Amino acid sequence: MKSVLLTAAAIAALLSPLSASAETTIRAAFGSQAIHPSFVGLQCFEKLAEERSGGSLAVELYPDRQLGEERETVEGLQIGSVDMTVVSTGPLGAFVPEVGVLDLPFIFEDSQHVYEVLDGEVGQQLLDKFDAQGIVGLGWWENGWRHLTAKKAVATPDDLHGVKLRTMQNPVHIAAFEKLGAAPIPMVWGEVFTSLGQGIIDAQENPITIIYSNSLWEVQSHVILTGHVYGPHAVLFSKAMWSGLTEEEQAIVRQAVKDCTGLQRETSAKLEKEYLGLLKEKGMVIETIDLAPFRAATADIAGSVQGLDPAMIEKIKAAASD
Repeated sequence: MKSVLLTAAAIAALLSPLSASAETTIRAAFGSQAIHPSFVGLQCFEKLAEERSGGSLAVELYPDRQLGEERETVEGLQIGSVDMTVVSTGPLGAFVPEVGVLDLPFIFEDSQHVYEVLDGEVGQQLLDKFDAQGIVGLGWWENGWRHLTAKKAVATPDDLHGVKLRTMQNPVHIAAFEKLGAAPIPMVWGEVFTSLGQGIIDAQENPITIIYSNSLWEVQSHVILTGHVYGPHAVLFSKAMWSGLTEEEQAIVRQAVKDCTGLQRETSAKLEKEYLGLLKEKGMVIETIDLAPFRAATADIAGSVQGLDPAMIEKIKAAASD
């Protein structure tokens, strides 16, 4: 595995044109730490891509925002400074607004429903829409079910009234928490821990793996198991780099992402359970609450957000009963 810690000189070298070589190096950016399940997926991808290409492809992994925040890495795909990235849906609405359907609160019933949608027609339609943005959509991995953390107990939407709650820079998430009475504050992830510690924000929402891997027990006291949104991770590739690969190499990359998807999701489910127990050991209060009032308050979000496809929403809902 080649996880790289960057110096200023290394960054300059990284952004310079690749030297002539028989080997093509794929620079893969990732915003979370190396203990996140999507990094496990990237390690799997690295191994398969290098082995199956017979050495014509090399993969370098850059976790923990080394190549920028999520939106910066997506933009890097467009300009060629990043070859591959795995990102949440947070920044993707600026590139493909239709992806917002995945962020609608409580639209998915369970993980099986999610996989039915993401591995089927809807998931592929959304991936195909990245092509017009100079990006190749390769697949959907798992960030996890998103839950609230706060400095107090939260049992009903009334408990969120006026709470300064960090959200991703995502119009669907912002609209949802406005409906719940909170004061959503869009913020890049790199600023969240310090902002929680300084009282700039009071609460945030994320999957258990993110909550644990970022030591949020140091600045939050409660985990509220809302599971209000399922968070996928999009596996994306630079179209500029893609066009320079041979057809065989393109097929290897596609298949490697697909073959690593099961491992990545299994790791996500395993670590979610493990990390939830560890958060409790760290002293966090784990709350299970009645979600009915939260569902009711956010039921009409889709009509208030631009760019969502009503037909796609219906397909997602229909998949729950298939």
